[in-house]
Amino acid sequence: MTDRKTPAQIYSLSFGIVLLAVGILGFFADSSFGTGANVEGDPLLGFEVNGWHNLVHIASGALGLLLWSRPASARLFALGFGAVYLVVTIWGFISGEHVLWLIPVNTADNFLHLVIAATGLLAGFASPNEVDSTDRRATTA
Repeated sequence: MTDRKTPAQIYSLSFGIVLLAVGILGFFADSSFGTGANVEGDPLLGFEVNGWHNLVHIASGALGLLLWSRPASARLFALGFGAVYLVVTIWGFISGEHVLWLIPVNTADNFLHLVIAATGLLAGFASPNEVDSTDRRATTA
């Protein structure tokens, strides 16, 4: 039996912790819930946040923490999260100011979202879908 974690598990746990913390801290920078083409936010460590952005970070982080412990669920999270953040990245680069008319973004956000997407996809594809028989934790009678 081994306690080695897959790249997807490490990704899910790491990003889960960081995004949950950033989402909570983001409410100290901006807790407004504006909408529309001119949605605005306030800076948090150079990134633009508002209440919607903070809720997305909290939900994303909580989901990562919920799914990290099993290789298959962590892989699903990493691939799904990577794909969603790739769409968010593309939208952010195209609009330049917002995603879904709720989440303000700036150039730093867009590049960070690109890194999150790429590492999620890489971690997901680098992880096995299931643990091989030597890593199973179930015991046989």
